[in-house]
Amino acid sequence: IYTAMEGSFDSTEYLNVKAIDDEELRRVSSLEKDMEYFHGPNWKSDKSISPTPATMAYVSRINEIAAHSPHLLLAHQYTRYLGDLFGGQMMGGMATRSLDLKDGKGVAFYEFESIPNAKEYITGWYQRLNDLDLTDRQKSEILDEANYVFSLNIAVFEELEGSPLKAMWKLALSTFRQNMKVWHNSIGEKHLG
Repeated sequence: IYTAMEGSFDSTEYLNVKAIDDEELRRVSSLEKDMEYFHGPNWKSDKSISPTPATMAYVSRINEIAAHSPHLLLAHQYTRYLGDLFGGQMMGGMATRSLDLKDGKGVAFYEFESIPNAKEYITGWYQRLNDLDLTDRQKSEILDEANYVFSLNIAVFEELEGSPLKAMWKLALSTFRQNMKVWHNSIGEKHLG
C-alpha cells in the first residue's frame, strides 16, 4: 500500500499532492526495516510473504486514482499518514509491550523521528491542506474517497483474521515460532558439535 502511495506521490504532476507530501511522513523505509526484523534480510524474495486480496484491492485503487483523479490521492495522504502519526505512539507502545520487543526493534513504522511534536505537526499539515486550491466538488470527492479509504483499511484488518489485535497476535505467534526454531537449531548444534 505504501509503496503504491509513495510511488504515486513521486510520479504525479498534481501540485496539491506535492504540496503536502512531506518526506518525514513517508513509511516505506520504516516498513522495510520492520519486515527485515520480523522476516529476515531476504523477506522481499520470500514467496510466503505476499499481499492479501484486500491489500491488492487497495493498491489497485491507488493506481486507478493516480492515473485518472490524482486529487483523490489527498484523501490517502490524510487517512494513512495522519492516522499513522496520530495513532503511532499508542500502537507502537502496544506492539512493543504485546510482542515484548526490545530496543525499538520491529516498530520503526510507528516512529517519526523528524516530527518532535505530532500535535503541532498535524495542525500545520491541516492548515496546508485547507490552503490548497480545490473546488467544492474536489473537496466533496476527497471526503468521499477518505470514507472509502477507511473501508479499504477495515477490509485489510479483517483479512488479517478480523482485527488489528488478532493481526498483532498472529505476528507475535509467528515471531515466537521463528525464535523457537532458532533456539532449537542452536541447541542441536551444541549437542552435535
